[in-house]
Amino acid sequence: MGTSKRERQKAGHQARLNVERSMARRDQRRRRLFTIVGAAVMVVATAALFVALSDNSSTSTTAATTTTTLASSTTVSAVTLPSAAGKPCVDFNDTLPTGAPAVIMPVGETPKSLVVQDLVTGTGTPVAKGDSVTVNYIGVSCSTGKIFDSSWANGKPVTFPLNQVISGWSQGLVGMQPNGRRLLVIPPDLGYGATGQGSIAPDESLIFVVDLVSTSPAANPGTTPN
Repeated sequence: MGTSKRERQKAGHQARLNVERSMARRDQRRRRLFTIVGAAVMVVATAALFVALSDNSSTSTTAATTTTTLASSTTVSAVTLPSAAGKPCVDFNDTLPTGAPAVIMPVGETPKSLVVQDLVTGTGTPVAKGDSVTVNYIGVSCSTGKIFDSSWANGKPVTFPLNQVISGWSQGLVGMQPNGRRLLVIPPDLGYGATGQGSIAPDESLIFVVDLVSTSPAANPGTTPN
């Protein structure tokens, strides 16, 4: 009789242990499931945030294209391209944006000094050193014949002070009159030199055709780069 009671007590105790273990395993599975679901939610949220930031970055980069391309040569290229040193100028081989003029390429040996040629002579007050100008332009890499930037492609002219652009521009536009069109052939040392800029290779000579819309004294003349 005593033995039977102890066996029942032992069996009851074992049953309670089994129930407690089962509940513990169930709680453990729930915690594991919550952890997995939480991690998945974090991954999705992080991916969504990354996409949003990428979109904003892309928009900012597009908006800044013109300013970056014409900026002073102190800006360092983020992309490493093969040097254009020693490569001859080739003929134009790209598609002109709507409204853009033809680009005259100096095929052959790269220029050693700045070339300035008026294609159309304007009228009115000429550009002075350090002025602020409003222009339409197209820029072509000499060694590839490809367009690297154009205000015609962007759909509107740009305005900037000549003391904040590459030396080939700050020197090459002086004396130009409104409604004129000018060809600039810029050697590397007056462009982006040995660093290059974006899609412009290091030691690249640059060809620009520029239409001057207007000119005015800059609000902050500063110092024109040499």
